[in-house]
Amino acid sequence: MESGVISLFLAALLAATLLPFSSEAVLAAMVLSGRFDPWQLWWAASLGNVLGAQINWGVGRYCLRFQDRRWFPVAPETLRKAGERFRAQGEWSLLFAWLPVVGDPLTFVAGAFGVPFWRFSLWVVPGKAGRYLLIVGLL
Repeated sequence: MESGVISLFLAALLAATLLPFSSEAVLAAMVLSGRFDPWQLWWAASLGNVLGAQINWGVGRYCLRFQDRRWFPVAPETLRKAGERFRAQGEWSLLFAWLPVVGDPLTFVAGAFGVPFWRFSLWVVPGKAGRYLLIVGLL
């Protein structure tokens, strides 16, 4: 795989974690450059972004064992409210894990509140891959 495509994969992966980063501009610039196969770019961005969301799920799934520690970054009340909102919206809300601001915490909460990995992935993949497909298709 070409270094530019690997860079896009990494940008998409980082963008899907809780780190503030955006991969859409990287994808758009690479598509518009005409130097890359758009479908290879779509695949790399989708794969990276889904993997990043799965990392968030894993962090959410396994970090709650530390919630009683002072250094734990999420207050108990915040976590309780996030769980209530997630349960009220349902798993289908994971289709919107691609959205800025709310998407990354949504994937974390899904892991924290026990959504099975396979169901999590079933909801997340279409939303994330669909968003990149739309970007590639419009350009």
